[in-house]
Amino acid sequence: MAVTKIRRFSSWILILCTVITVVVLGFFYLGGVEDPAAEIKAPIYTSLLLYWCYALVIITIAGMLIFGIFQFLSSLKAKPKAALGSLAVIIAFVGLLGITFAIGDITKLPNINVDSAHFNTDFWLKVSDMWLYSAYIMLILCVLAMIAGSIKTVFKK
Repeated sequence: MAVTKIRRFSSWILILCTVITVVVLGFFYLGGVEDPAAEIKAPIYTSLLLYWCYALVIITIAGMLIFGIFQFLSSLKAKPKAALGSLAVIIAFVGLLGITFAIGDITKLPNINVDSAHFNTDFWLKVSDMWLYSAYIMLILCVLAMIAGSIKTVFKK
């Protein structure tokens, strides 16, 4: 019964996030541009899209950390070795974010519209690079895990 509640709740959250994302993307793409005569067209709702992306990232990271800590605390008594494994994953993820933030580039972007100019600072440029590099690394790790799982399955038979 608990699994169905969790599944139902997560399904509703997914639907809600998808609907909000579609609405925000609709505003971004269909909302027009600031200056139609400009050489580089700047959508009016660029900051809305950026804020929604940041909100999704923050919610995802907070959820991962909160649920990871709860899993660690609940499994600490029953299976201490497994609990340390889940804690190691959280520490590795925080380490990955720290390393990718440190290697982020702070070169200012040219031709930024007024609405998005406040994101063209050293901190936000490094944060953007951090998320991009982290996403690339995690994508590569996922592909490697799929390949390793397939190879393990083939040799197990």
